[in-house]
Amino acid sequence: MVSAEPEIRVVVVTYRSGEVIGAFLDTLAKATARSYEVVIVDNSPELDEATAAAARRPEARLVRPGCNLGYGAAANRGAAGARGDWIVVANADISFIPGSLDELVDAAARWPRGGAFGPGIVNPDGALYPSARDLPSLGRGAGHALFGWFWPTNPWTASYRRERGAPKEMTTGWLSGSVQLLRREAFEAVAGFDESYFMFMEDVDLGRRLGLADWSSVYVPSAVVEHLGGHSTTRTSRRMVVAHHRSMVRYLCRQYSGPAYLPLRVLVTLGLGARLALALAFAKDSAGARATRSAEMLATGTRPR
Repeated sequence: MVSAEPEIRVVVVTYRSGEVIGAFLDTLAKATARSYEVVIVDNSPELDEATAAAARRPEARLVRPGCNLGYGAAANRGAAGARGDWIVVANADISFIPGSLDELVDAAARWPRGGAFGPGIVNPDGALYPSARDLPSLGRGAGHALFGWFWPTNPWTASYRRERGAPKEMTTGWLSGSVQLLRREAFEAVAGFDESYFMFMEDVDLGRRLGLADWSSVYVPSAVVEHLGGHSTTRTSRRMVVAHHRSMVRYLCRQYSGPAYLPLRVLVTLGLGARLALALAFAKDSAGARATRSAEMLATGTRPR
């Protein structure tokens, strides 16, 4: 449904996403009965015809920054000037299950101090992705970083991913940035995403800052979406590996910024450097991807989106 004063602004960040943006908009139309608008922020160096066609739909408009701003900065650009109560930030390779967006908004009524709401995210094979996680602690993060890429069932990884027990509606440290419903009041209160993160870790950082501002992040598994995953990063995987590690180091240095933590920062940065070399060596295969995901955790336990 489209309205002159939409309740929801959906911001979709694209990068050479022509083959998926049409399906994104098609499934979005069945995800809510509420009024909404769509802002497509296209970080691509050139505009493809499929994205241009998507932007011509009546509910959509296109923003072309002229350069690749990164995910968080592009999301902020798309959210600017929103007047409705809700902002959805999503990847273009998300497929909404019918009613899923309404399910998130309905859940928000149960959590008046909820600032961010994340759905259950399933992979194309139907497996549930662990998209609601605790903010990292040093011990849990180090355990996940060291063992998670070759021993995925280790206790540190299981604890970090909250994989014990059936999924339930609950507060959590942070939510996957692949798709979130954000209360505009809360999002604006923390000035949106930190744009110094070009890609990766901006969702972890947002969850941390929302919590510091007394807003909760809420996992709502009754709302379900499917995520193709990695669509816009597969073409430049080595560059993405470097961006991933750079964001991890940035998050680490900010979280442990005091002089007393200098030895820890040096040690973990060296560890991340070794993990980066390993991840780059295998950047095109699943082992490299697992190394990348676990490496991020070494930076005080942070994690990938």
